[in-house]
Formats: sequence, C-alpha cells, structure tokens
Amino acid sequence: MNYSIQSILTELRSKQTTRDHFRYAADRLSEALAFETYEKLPKTSFNIETPISKSEGMKLKNHQVLIPILRSGLAMLYPFLKIFDQAKVGFLGMRRDEVTCEPHLYYKNLPPIDSNDDVLILDPMIATGGSGALALEIIQNLKVDLKSVYYIGMVAAPEGIARLKKFPIQMVVGSIDEKLNDKKFIVPGLGDFGDRYFGTES
Repeated sequence: MNYSIQSILTELRSKQTTRDHFRYAADRLSEALAFETYEKLPKTSFNIETPISKSEGMKLKNHQVLIPILRSGLAMLYPFLKIFDQAKVGFLGMRRDEVTCEPHLYYKNLPPIDSNDDVLILDPMIATGGSGALALEIIQNLKVDLKSVYYIGMVAAPEGIARLKKFPIQMVVGSIDEKLNDKKFIVPGLGDFGDRYFGTES
C-alpha cells in the first residue's frame, strides 16, 4: 500500500474538504500517479559524463501521448504534463447516460499515435469501466498496440477494473474500492469528482 497516496485520498474522500483544497489534493495525487506511471514505462540507458567520471544514464525509451477523458480527466492533465513535458495531448469527451450508465462519445481530437508512443489515458474515476472500454476501442481502431497503453485513475470499482482487464493494458490506480452502488457510483468513493473539482454541484 502506498501510504502517501492513501493519505491524499483521505482528503479527497472527506465531504468536509473545501473546493480549493480538493483541487490541491487532486493535483498532488495526479503527480504521485504520474511518477508511479513513469516507473512502469520502458526505459533505455545511455552513456554520460559527470564532472568527475563517465557514468550510465537512463531515460524513457518512447514518447508519450496523454489522453484525458473529458471532463474529469482534465484535472489530471497539467500535473502529468509537469512530468511528461514533451508529451502530445489528445482528448476524448464522454458523457454518461443517466439511464443506462453507458458512455456516449461527444468529442474526439487525437494526435497521430506512432508505434514508438506510450499512450497514457487519464480518468480519475473508474466506475463501470464503460468510458475506459470505449476509449480503448477507439485507440485499438487506430491500430495502436494496447500493450503500450496505460490506464490511470485515482479511484476504481472492482467492476470497472474487471471490465478494463479484458484489454491487454497496464493500469495505475490509487485505490480499488469496495463496489458500485445501485446508481453506479463507487463506494466509498469520493462523490462526483468532476462536480467537486469544477464546482458544479447541484
């Protein structure tokens, strides 16, 4: 268990957390997940010279493409860009049907994705996994090798994890929670992430 991530999640979960501190905690968690993702990405070594002697350096082997799922994924984008500052950025906009709880794509703007790119999909809340499955189908239709796709979320339900694990991707998740409730919200979760982050609570 990563206790630093769990402590940040505690702040995000509390309904007493103010909007400004919720945003601050979300940024901190996103950065922590970005570093965790960095560790999983393929690396390559090369020779360098220090002021004293020769040494071996390390860098990421591939380029990165960041794809936040709108709107909530936008909250993770800037912290990830601080770590992957040369990354290309694409966007997938999805809206969940309130009756079926299945996603509908309303916006797509993706950069060219090459065979030497690692694709990082940013999605704070992985509930049913519907948005993720749709995103992965879109990426797969572009002939991208899904083994180079990393799906990153803050909080996930077991149901969403199971749905996404049908694809040969890697996942980085802050917490796998207990379950979904009858409204398909994550339990205990942290409420509606987008509403709390953007201030659109009803």
